[in-house]
Amino acid sequence: MKVPLPRLSFSLSTATPTSIPPGLASFPDKTVSLRDGRVLGYTEYGCPSGYPLLYFHGWPSSRLEAFLTDSIAKRHGIRIISPDRPGFGISTFQPHRRIIDWPNDIQDLTSHLKISRFAILGGSGGGPYAVACAHALPHDSLSAVGVLAGAGPWIAGTQDVPLVSRMMGVAANNVPWAFTSMTNMLVGSLLWVSGTSYITRWLDNWIESTRKEDDKTPTQEGRQALLRIAFEGFAQGSRGFVHEAQLLSQDWGFRFEDVTYDKIRIWHGTQDANSPIQLTRYMAEKLPHSELQEWDDTHYTIGERLEEVITELVTKEIPKPASS
Repeated sequence: MKVPLPRLSFSLSTATPTSIPPGLASFPDKTVSLRDGRVLGYTEYGCPSGYPLLYFHGWPSSRLEAFLTDSIAKRHGIRIISPDRPGFGISTFQPHRRIIDWPNDIQDLTSHLKISRFAILGGSGGGPYAVACAHALPHDSLSAVGVLAGAGPWIAGTQDVPLVSRMMGVAANNVPWAFTSMTNMLVGSLLWVSGTSYITRWLDNWIESTRKEDDKTPTQEGRQALLRIAFEGFAQGSRGFVHEAQLLSQDWGFRFEDVTYDKIRIWHGTQDANSPIQLTRYMAEKLPHSELQEWDDTHYTIGERLEEVITELVTKEIPKPASS
């Protein structure tokens, strides 16, 4: 019997993976200094010499979310670069930031890495940032832009937004200091509970029940990887989480009709309770050049289609072997 993994975030990292990839510690944390003096943290996965795909993590999450795509990227010759947004993981918190400010950070990152052309995939809460990049970055630098189970725009109407999300939006916008303190206490409690013997056994049983035959990862290592992925977004506390709750519930800072990049690929589940399909349909209708693929999935089961999504985004950019 499979033991369900506790859902500690609203990001795609909580989709139940078929197994835990080994060696989270083998992927070093990297940083780049941005033009305004902030530090942007990121981690790379897959093939170092592969075609670059920038993966934007969910909310709340971190650069470690893309760890679960490492084996996919290696199979297909893809280099995944996963940055922390400001206030998450090891990226400097940025007061007063907007969603539309993110493309500036990405320009600094890709310039540092000497990457002139790349693909982008925004998962869950990273979706709006992928659309912002399609709007603001030079089109010739973008080989593809995709959004997987992306957070939808509240300007489409909040009647379809889950009650808990609306409550968090109200708290973040009206009493951010109180919401920050409450979240800090909640995360601290979850972190303590995660170290208890009961939860340790629960996670170990789940890891063993989902392990592939060729997976030799020690159970303890798998558990530690899961917990680090779940909590890394709160490494600096919850300021980044609360500020992003504000941003996702507000106007994104640009009109969808003004996004001329051709084209943005969107994949979404019709059973998604976290980010209702109605909001995504609204966005897709407003974007001049978009393609919406709907699947009969939830916010979590759609993660099982990640390989299909990633390969569709970048396969055409990978050089074909020379014929003999």
